[in-house]
Parts: sequence; C-alpha cells; structure tokens
Amino acid sequence: MAHVSVKICGLTQPDQVAAAVAAGARYLGFNFFPKSPRYVDPDTCARLAVEVPPGVAKVALVVNPDDALLDEITAKAPIDMIQLHGQESPERVAEIRARYGLPVMKVVGVAGPEDVARLDDYTDVADQLLVDAKAPKGADLPGGNGVPFDWTLLQGRHWTLPWMLAGGLTPANVALAVRLTGARQVDTASGVESAPGVKDPEMMRAFVEAAG
Repeated sequence: MAHVSVKICGLTQPDQVAAAVAAGARYLGFNFFPKSPRYVDPDTCARLAVEVPPGVAKVALVVNPDDALLDEITAKAPIDMIQLHGQESPERVAEIRARYGLPVMKVVGVAGPEDVARLDDYTDVADQLLVDAKAPKGADLPGGNGVPFDWTLLQGRHWTLPWMLAGGLTPANVALAVRLTGARQVDTASGVESAPGVKDPEMMRAFVEAAG
C-alpha cells in the first residue's frame, strides 16, 4: 500500500518546524486565523518558511481571507499552497487560485452525509480537498478543535482530485481513520500537542509512524 502523506498544521516556532520535518511530515501548515492559539503573522511565517527544506510543502491556512491578507502573505512568505478554511464559495476559490497562481486546498467540515455532498461543489475549482470535522456550534475556531467525525461517511467515496483527512486525528486513532476512509493524506494540529499550540516532537514522530 502506498505511503500516507502527513500534514502537521499550526507550527509557530523554528524548533517545531525542524521537529515536524524530522518526523517526516510532507506538508507544514501555518495558521493565519487570529483567534487560533497557533496563529502566526506573515513576518513570522516568512522566518519559519525559509527553514523548510525543498520537497516539504508550506501551506497557508486562512479563513475567508480578503485579497489584502493574501497579498501580504504571498509577498512575504514563500508559500506553496493556500488552504481555505472558511465559507469560501466555489467562485471565490477559483478567483484566489487564478490571482495567486498557487494550488488551493479547500476545507469542508463534515458532520453528516449532506456535508460530504458539498465536497463535490469544489472538485472543479480546487487542487485538493481537506475533509475536516465540522466545528461544534459556537466554536471560536473553524478547525483544530480536536474532534473527529464519523469516518464511515467517507467509505467508498472517491473524488477526482487528491484529498486529505483531518479532524481529531491523533497517534492513537490515525491508523484506524486511514483504514476506514482509505485516506492517502492526513492532517493533524491539536493531536500532536502537549498544550494548545505547543507541538510535541515525540507525538509528531508517533503520528507519522502510525499513519503508515
């Protein structure tokens, strides 16, 4: 079976970046959502991103971004991909992709079958999909809440573009999640932290190993 690629999201310090790379992560996520404990500004991201070796994708996580924010991020940091984690419409996704010439990953939160169907709205405009657990009602964060969803909702589902599984994944449950969904890419943030925003090198290594 092919290797499962891992994205570690919400890195804020140089030592976290180094540990994520050493663990074998193929994608590193930088979070530009101000309410998140994993928030970084464009200048901080620029400093962290230059430490990332070639072959590891640097992903900017943004929520309903305006062009001004994306202009600043892309001008300052050598980003490889934009992750849209808000309520961006298919039209907005296409617009961002065209304007910045970067691959776009669109996140869709899933709680039930009707949410899974929404993923099809983005297959013609995004480069990748990220299937996340839908944020609980009233949650401050659109993701990174450490809550999984019913993975059996994805059984037998196929999309025409690469997709990634997120939502409450930890070293303890990621192997089961991969088995149930057939995911070839997985994403974790809080699942490899010892405290909110504090990545644990051992947990990152264990997560990549368990993902397979």
